[in-house]
Amino acid sequence: MRIELFEIGSIQGFLVCATRIASLIGTMPVFGSPQIPIRMRIGLALAVALAIFPVLAPGLPTGPLPPFGLSLLVAQESLVGLMIGFVARLVFSAVELGGSVIGYQMGFAAANVLDPQNQQQSPLIAQFQNVLALLIFLALDMHHLFLRVIADSYRLLPAGTLSLGGGAVPFMINLTGAMFSLAIRFSAPVLTVLLLSGLVLGLMARVFPQLNVFMLSFPVNIGMALVVMGLTMHLMAQMLTVEFAALQNRFLQLLSLL
Repeated sequence: MRIELFEIGSIQGFLVCATRIASLIGTMPVFGSPQIPIRMRIGLALAVALAIFPVLAPGLPTGPLPPFGLSLLVAQESLVGLMIGFVARLVFSAVELGGSVIGYQMGFAAANVLDPQNQQQSPLIAQFQNVLALLIFLALDMHHLFLRVIADSYRLLPAGTLSLGGGAVPFMINLTGAMFSLAIRFSAPVLTVLLLSGLVLGLMARVFPQLNVFMLSFPVNIGMALVVMGLTMHLMAQMLTVEFAALQNRFLQLLSLL
């Protein structure tokens, strides 16, 4: 089918297509980071939209839309992209939360660094685990998954058919709760060792009252936590691999509920 790119209907259809893609790229990991220049993100969104627009054009609005209808459709498409990106962001939020808990428990409460992903101060251990999660994300080619999701999203959820009255909102609420559980699983080995360390130091304080347990606890907790993190890093990588592998099913389930 021939597409006249300079017709008002085609221009509006391209705008609707680019809106969902831009909102998804703006919230997805790595590419949605503030470290990536805005011009590069906009250029990437436009390039992807130009590449898939001829394929998706039959499912997009063809006739000219009134300003209010076009604005409503653009808002709906932006919400769809944001929700898909939010599902992917939850995994990294769980990693960062688990790292924050570990950092506070091992004595790094004041050791904060600038998180380039969120442009705010974050605990040192949380930043380390976040970078590790990003590397695993790229190593598994999960950024390519988002290109497939863009095409699948129009197949499962054509433009203008968004409905929040189904099970999409409860699904995302349950997924958010599961991410808190995932954060605890990330931090559980280190927290267990630190709990045992606190118990042993408490017993030593009772046996040797002259021992300065408070000063001794800092190097002991930091050293033990770093050793356990090194020994369990492969477990964290395995959990992240499982979570990233489940993203596609989560995306498809979310789109089917919308």
